[in-house]
Amino acid sequence: MRAYLPAYELRAPDTLSEAVSMLAAGPGTWRPFAGGTDLMVQLESGALPEGRYLGLWKIGELRGIHEMGDTVEIGALTTYSEILASDLLGREYALLGHAARETGGVATQNRGTIGGNIANASPAADTPPALLVYDAELELISVRGTRRVPYDVFHLGYKKMDLAPDELIAGVRLPKRALGWREHYRKVGTRKAQAISKVCLAGALRLDGSGGSAVDVRIALGSVAPTVVRARSAEGAIRGQRLDPVVVEAAVHALAQDIAPIDDIRSTARYRLSVAQRLLRQWLQQVLPE
Repeated sequence: MRAYLPAYELRAPDTLSEAVSMLAAGPGTWRPFAGGTDLMVQLESGALPEGRYLGLWKIGELRGIHEMGDTVEIGALTTYSEILASDLLGREYALLGHAARETGGVATQNRGTIGGNIANASPAADTPPALLVYDAELELISVRGTRRVPYDVFHLGYKKMDLAPDELIAGVRLPKRALGWREHYRKVGTRKAQAISKVCLAGALRLDGSGGSAVDVRIALGSVAPTVVRARSAEGAIRGQRLDPVVVEAAVHALAQDIAPIDDIRSTARYRLSVAQRLLRQWLQQVLPE
């Protein structure tokens, strides 16, 4: 059953100042949205809550990819297609391109935004694992000013975020990193294209000069907990160690402490745990010294 359109009010401000002023005037009254790819699915199915919606699509201040000294800033309204087209992101943050390519079809990539993907707060979203691997920071804005929140503490629980009712996600900041990281992204779904993930893993590993010991490591997963998660126990089993089959298996075993998969319509907890461990093992085996 489709939603009843007269039950909705839509405003589309032209400027960021106008948008945050509207949110401040009625905190919790307006529900902001970006590209609307998730919202329109809910509207068509009759599952979208009735109320007042704030369309952000026309706000140019929330767009663009900019190199700013030791960081790269991505505006919240930057689309997946724009991420894929960016030479800068492709060169220095390739996992974001992998994630964008896995997100829906071309129509969704042209309209869906990185800020919307974050604010939708789905643990199965494709870009958040990559953002965790890159130690991303979010810029949040309101009439009270701007604050920055490390992305790894932004999601507080399922669909819960450190985002006040009068705040918007303005952008994502990615710190520049040293060279020599080996990166990996893998999404497992029901089919190869346009599927919601059963398990998603993003990782980055930096080895020492001899190519044997792990100087640093980042591992993040989606669809295996109420939020996207950093696998810190698995990372701890690897960091500072010389990679060998014993260390790989220790990390795979430790991964079970980092995730809390559930049974749902797409998969089972047992399957998700098994797949997550297999994905980690396969990646680490690929980078083992010969």
